[in-house]
Amino acid sequence: MDIRIVGKHMEMTEDIKARIEEKVSAFPRFYNSVLDVEVIIEGSKNGTSNIAEIIVRAKHNRVFIGKHTDHDVYVCIDQAVEKVERQLTKQKQKERDNKHTGGEVKNRSKYEDS
Repeated sequence: MDIRIVGKHMEMTEDIKARIEEKVSAFPRFYNSVLDVEVIIEGSKNGTSNIAEIIVRAKHNRVFIGKHTDHDVYVCIDQAVEKVERQLTKQKQKERDNKHTGGEVKNRSKYEDS
């Protein structure tokens, strides 16, 4: 999994980079098909708010995006990560439900003898 971290209008400290890498490295645990992650941290020009945007690209051209705005950079990162984790979990559940139907026919009325 490839991780790219971009900082716009702000200085990226090692603590911020370490926090991002720690949080993002857990994404394959939620969805196995993650190929790469791009994290964009953008500070406002007047320094009042920050925006964290996480773009996750997976197999089959699936893209998951989480974005959060807050005064604290760490809160932005945590909230954006939570949003992406929810999306990844939901997609994994959808794929599992489609693969494992349990062998039951969903619409039995079509196949029953009248």
